Amino acid sequence: MQGVSNFRTTFIRGLKGAAAGLLAGYTALAVAELVASLARPEAGPVTVVGGAAIDRTPAAVKDFAIRTFGESDKLVLQLGILATLGLLAVALGLLSLRYRRTGAAGVLLFGVIGAAAALTRPDTQGPVDALPSLVGALAGAAILYLLAGRIVSVAGPEPLAGPDTAAGPEPVAGGRQGRWSRRGFLAAASVTAVAATGLGALGRTLSGRRGQGAVASREGLKLPAPASPAPALPAGVQLKAQGISSFTTPNKDFYRVDTALVVPKVDADTWRLRIHGKGVARPRTYTLQDLLERPLIERDITLTCVSNEVGGPYIGHARWLGVRLADLLRECGVKPPSKGGPADQLVARSVDGMALGSPVEDVMDGRDAILAVGMNGEPLPFDHGFPVRMLVPGLYGYVSACKWIKDLELTTFDAYDAYWVKRKWARKAPIKTQARIDTPKPFARPAAGAVVVAGVAWAQHRGIDRVEVRIDDGPWQDADLAPQAGIDTWRQWSFPWKAAAGGHTLTVRATDGTGAVQTEERARTVPDGASGWHSVFVTAG
Repeated sequence: MQGVSNFRTTFIRGLKGAAAGLLAGYTALAVAELVASLARPEAGPVTVVGGAAIDRTPAAVKDFAIRTFGESDKLVLQLGILATLGLLAVALGLLSLRYRRTGAAGVLLFGVIGAAAALTRPDTQGPVDALPSLVGALAGAAILYLLAGRIVSVAGPEPLAGPDTAAGPEPVAGGRQGRWSRRGFLAAASVTAVAATGLGALGRTLSGRRGQGAVASREGLKLPAPASPAPALPAGVQLKAQGISSFTTPNKDFYRVDTALVVPKVDADTWRLRIHGKGVARPRTYTLQDLLERPLIERDITLTCVSNEVGGPYIGHARWLGVRLADLLRECGVKPPSKGGPADQLVARSVDGMALGSPVEDVMDGRDAILAVGMNGEPLPFDHGFPVRMLVPGLYGYVSACKWIKDLELTTFDAYDAYWVKRKWARKAPIKTQARIDTPKPFARPAAGAVVVAGVAWAQHRGIDRVEVRIDDGPWQDADLAPQAGIDTWRQWSFPWKAAAGGHTLTVRATDGTGAVQTEERARTVPDGASGWHSVFVTAG
């Protein structure tokens, strides 16, 4: 019985230590969130540590995360960070039962790691970004030291060797120390939990208020009519095949792939864009009003992410409103390399520290490269770059589609590697010709007989001239093409198939406007986009 009693006492004591560690970690995060709301919300410890993890993750691992978790990859990362912190907090709580100072020092160490992560982020604003992690860690360390002391006191006074020495024997049941064990620790833990929850809620409220100005500026923004409207979409551009993608992707459904754990909320009234660098004869800084007062163009442009696997979902089409980027560059005295300009790379920087590099020649070759202010008839959503983003038709997003843009620097590819290039992606990334089967879905079981096979094909800035479908190992057969809205948009296609009963493999390939046939050679997304034919297996019956 004595052994059972000792085990029960040790187990309960361990539970209290684990609880103390979790409460200390919870307090640290809550206080850090409050401090971040007063200093800079983007400097919260989970955000900066998550951002540092993203920055240091190999390209292949990022690609795996996007394939596996899709647009939930950031949520998975944040949950993983919280779970890891929780396990470490439990370990420190257990350690503090024997070594209070060491356990508290462990909490402080994690604060130092968070501060270091904040200071190494591309968008760091200096020492102020280190404050949330450091102040939060101080609060967490104090709570752990306090609670661990209360747990140890249950066993009586600590030995003379010091507070980091093992506690003495457990108290006698029903004694004064026993009453503290049952009630005092629970009271202290409850007060800590309530206080931390209140501080965290206050921090979230203050952070929300900081973004209210940005929300108000978006809600109050009236987009001017375009000086150059987009041509009306041709009749029939959207096929009636059930299951095919919408030609124009609604803003709420448009894919989002970026590294921002917290979507920046930029106040349009204070937003500025700076153009400077090599070969810029007249550096300029523009406000949003400056851009809105210029002649705006409206264009239908399909965007594609380089992380899109063959047949993948990371592609979408929208009608964009903005200013011609080439006009702004020429206004600043910029010339493309073909005209004697010294810079061959345009580096676009975001408010969150992201840097993307585009070929100057592509930006200024006459295509509709724009700084967009509108998307499908409304100001840009925050998720997609409000108040201004950049896009260049024909290039994958990681070299052209900077969201929340604030800076454009002219430089050379030899002098500077942008964010993704440093992580082994290609410097120049024209979009590859691709076709996708939208319907029937993989492993579908359509009825034998007449089946409509349909999907989309794209080769931005080259256009799509032909789509072919193959059933099993049979010959390639031409699909019917919907009208083409422009060379910068995707194109829908359909194929009437008389399905025989049984299993079949359907394969599609496209030919772009230059006459080049989509390659069969299979390649992963790294370093310059996926390639290969898309196939689905179905069973007709």
